[in-house]
Amino acid sequence: MEKFKGKGVYGAVAIGSVSVFKRGDTQVRREHIDDIQAEFARLEAAKELAVEQLGEIYEKALKEVGETHAQIFEVHMMMLEDDDYNESIANLIETQAVNAEYAVASTADNFSAMFAAMDDAYMQARAADVKDISNRLIACLTDPGAAKSDDGGEKMIVCADDLAPSETVSLDKDRVLAFVTAFGSSNSHTAILARNMNIPAVISVGEEFLKSIKDGDKIIVDGHTGEIIVSPDAETEKKYAEKRAEDERKKALLQELKGKDNVTLDGTRVNIYANIGGVDGIGGVLANDAGGIGLFRSEFLYLESEDYPTEEQQFLAYRKVLESMAGKTVIIRTLDIGADKQIDYFDLDKEDNPALGFRAIRICLTRPEIFRTQLRALYRASAYGKLGIMFPMITSVSEVEQILAVCEEVKAELKGEGIPFDEKVETGIMIETPAAAVISDMLAPLVDFFSVGTNDLTQYTLAIDRQNAKLEPFCDTHHEAILRLIEMSAQNAHKHGAWIGICGELAADTTLTERFLRMGIDELSVSAPFVLPLREKVRSLDLK
Repeated sequence: MEKFKGKGVYGAVAIGSVSVFKRGDTQVRREHIDDIQAEFARLEAAKELAVEQLGEIYEKALKEVGETHAQIFEVHMMMLEDDDYNESIANLIETQAVNAEYAVASTADNFSAMFAAMDDAYMQARAADVKDISNRLIACLTDPGAAKSDDGGEKMIVCADDLAPSETVSLDKDRVLAFVTAFGSSNSHTAILARNMNIPAVISVGEEFLKSIKDGDKIIVDGHTGEIIVSPDAETEKKYAEKRAEDERKKALLQELKGKDNVTLDGTRVNIYANIGGVDGIGGVLANDAGGIGLFRSEFLYLESEDYPTEEQQFLAYRKVLESMAGKTVIIRTLDIGADKQIDYFDLDKEDNPALGFRAIRICLTRPEIFRTQLRALYRASAYGKLGIMFPMITSVSEVEQILAVCEEVKAELKGEGIPFDEKVETGIMIETPAAAVISDMLAPLVDFFSVGTNDLTQYTLAIDRQNAKLEPFCDTHHEAILRLIEMSAQNAHKHGAWIGICGELAADTTLTERFLRMGIDELSVSAPFVLPLREKVRSLDLK
């Protein structure tokens, strides 16, 4: 029996047999060609086949993980048409008279190395995308008639060095018990897809793990703790089988909480809402019986577009969310890019410390045309449901005063144009900087609500870069300083008639739920799968 440790991506237990993922990698050799035009014809045919395959994968992903996450494959199709990428391949074929496979492989190496060397995390992730589309193109060149194998049989635990997004989605979900990869990051497309496919997954287990397994070996995957056990003894297998059964029992019991109130034993009520990153997240909100949406991350509309989304495009997205929620509260956060979320067409300057730089509301206030477009779309959509608008990265009273002045101007414009909107739209700010918490007594009179973004509040309070894995041992999310800042904000909110919620990851931490409620937190907004476990915790508490 051997034990390995990685990072759990989706919390569940799987026990089963190993299937080592075979990529069917082809050794690409450099070959001299005599007919360059024939090679271009081969390349074009392979590209058409690759686009066809990606289209099929996109449709499959659409059904399994939703539009937001399926769009990576639309991006892959666009990358296959990228001028620089194609010119590089064509130039190698033409000037060096080499085979298309070699030209594609060389271009992939160059482009992925270029992306990997960039400082921006988003652009670094494009290195894996270039490798993915290039491997597909090489496979289409090498063996265009190859059929997908499907040998039927039992469900397996798929183990690999890493999995590209297209490989993850292409696997038959009904035959996969779990994913385990030697490498990878918890923020990768593959990890996100695994979470959204509700499949137990552990990543970054290490290269030694792959050397220790073969097809058919029995292993245990604990997605809660990131533990992997190879060839478990009977006692260990029994223990994890019981843990798996307990997981299933809890899931079944949680379903019985649907429709129940979020009220403690002593009668204290709290709103439990859900966080979503796009329109396709609405299904999860409704399926998990959330009372509303506490955080709609509007920046995904910008991240998924090749140019600034228009007022109409934004309006249609916001209206769809509001209509789908049928009168339940929907809080939409205005554009929050910068730091780890970069968008090419914004042409933001490179910064030495982007987490402390030009981001979120600072962009909106200095680029008013972007801000006004979004606010017009939001207020227009407010006629179709119960909307709250939330502004991120606030540090001063003057910022809030500027924001509210723009809101009043936009409302006056719409009124003058005869466009309907809800006059009672609530406005709120995120408490995610120590500055905002410390002056929360001055900010509360200006707004209807606060929402605490605990991820950034933790980062800024502890002076710890939350993207730096090496700093995890120093990142105490329960640090008393953070909790005191939240409590201070709650007291000041209530003193001035505002309500307060938490939309960061700590909202789902049930070890803190009682303390949050004793502080006077009115609302907790979490990822949709955590709604029912949080409701269960709330209903078990007695605050007397």
